Parts: sequence; C-alpha cells; structure tokens
Amino acid sequence: MQLKDIPRVKTISKEDFINNYYKPQQPVVIEKFITEWPAYSKWDFDYMKKVAGDKTVPLYDDRPVDYKDGFNEPHAKMKMTDYIDLIRQQPTKYRIFLWNLIKEAPQLQKDFFYPDFGFRLMKGLPMLFFGGTDSHTFMHYDIDLANIFHFHFEGKKECILFPQSENKYLYKVPHSLITHESINFSNPDLGEWPALKHAKGFRTHLNHGEVLYIPEGFWHYMKYITPGFSMSLRGIAHNSRNLVKAVYNVFFMRFFDNLMRRIRGQHWIDWKNNEAIKRTNRMLR
Repeated sequence: MQLKDIPRVKTISKEDFINNYYKPQQPVVIEKFITEWPAYSKWDFDYMKKVAGDKTVPLYDDRPVDYKDGFNEPHAKMKMTDYIDLIRQQPTKYRIFLWNLIKEAPQLQKDFFYPDFGFRLMKGLPMLFFGGTDSHTFMHYDIDLANIFHFHFEGKKECILFPQSENKYLYKVPHSLITHESINFSNPDLGEWPALKHAKGFRTHLNHGEVLYIPEGFWHYMKYITPGFSMSLRGIAHNSRNLVKAVYNVFFMRFFDNLMRRIRGQHWIDWKNNEAIKRTNRMLR
C-alpha cells in the first residue's frame, strides 16, 4: 500500500483548519488541542471504572460477519469494570464500539467542550471506543459519511485511512460499509490482495490527548497497539454527493442487506465476499 504519514500540528486556528484541511478534505493530527479539557488529565481507565464501572457495555470482535448478525449487533456484553480489568491483564479481541456517552454516562459531558472547527458538530452523538492490545476494527467507513474528530486517551492506536477515491483497490464488499474481512491492513499479504499495491492512503499513531480529523466518508482502520480508548465527535457531511450516499445507506442499504440475509442466509454473505474479490481484481486487468 502507498501510505503517507498524516500531517501533524501542535494546535490550529479555525481558519487554518478550514482552509488547509476541511475544504481540501485532508486528514490531520492535532497534538495539543485539548490540553485545557478536564478530560485531558482525568480520563484514564481508573476514572472510567469510577464513573461507568457498573454499566453493561456491548462488545465486538473481528469474527467474520454471519448472516444471523443484525446490523451493528454486539457479540458479547460485560460490565465496564470487568472489561477494563480484562484488557489491562491480557490481549483480547473484544472492543467497545459506538458507546453513546450522553446516554450511558452523561456526567462525562462535564469533562470536555464541543470545539469550534468552523462547522456544526452533532452534539447528541459523542461516542466512546475501547480496545485491548492488538484488537482492531475492519476497514470501514461510517454509514453517514460524517466528518469525524477522533480524540484518543490512554495508550497508543494505529490509524490507517483511505479516501473514497480508492474504493476500486480496497476489496470493498457490495451492499456494505466494509472491505473484505480477511485483509490484515496492518500487514497485508499483497500476493493475496494485489490491488492494495495501488491504494493510496494515510497512516498515523495516536497518543493520549491527540486529535485525528477524518474527512467525510474516509475509510478507517483502527488497531490498538496498547489498551486505550477514544471519543469521536462528528459533523454532517457537506458534500452533496456524500449526503446522497448517506441517505441511501441509512434509509435503504442497511435494510436491503438485512432483508437479503434473512432470505438467502450465509449464501448472501459468501456472495458479497466473493464479489468484493472479483470486482476489485477486474481493475488489475
């Protein structure tokens, strides 16, 4: 893969962010943007156990998609305090994904502010994500193709991004938001996945307190190098093409996919995965 380092700045003004990153839709890491937040000094695993330790959290792993799985259906559940103890003690594939902070632990809202990046953020959707050593997401993009600000806490996380222009090289699964599940984007086998040689994207590692801007619709793969957690804030897509895609995804694609799973079962999942390979490999001819 052809991966460039994501640019880094210590801090940034609203005007510089809009002109240099938002308008051209380029990712950036801001290293010292949230040092004034209470969360910068307070948010660690012990604090999360204190605030939300008794909450039951949904857990996800990297098992292949099964036709019986609902859209974003968790694979397991656990008390937050037990989950944090688990990821501190040993590697585990289980991750917390899209945990709604306002709904589940509203007191955490006192620890951060909604930054002014020059456009409106969706204040009802601050989401938390947790993972243990070597746990990772599939390469995916978000259903609403939002602009995302990803604030990382504790530990270290690897992030790999691709713009939508690289879809043809990524083994995108049709009627889905993911690439083929068998690809290890941290160290892909380019003999098995030759189109990835042509994919142009970005890579970085996030440390405590750093903020990654993910432009709207960008594919993202997240791998926890060490146990840690992050919070995402999002702003609606502004590109009209992306808005149309978002409406299609939310109001048609996910319902169509669930319907086909019920009708065709595992044959539907297998067909989609095979199509991802066939359609991508055609690009190499």
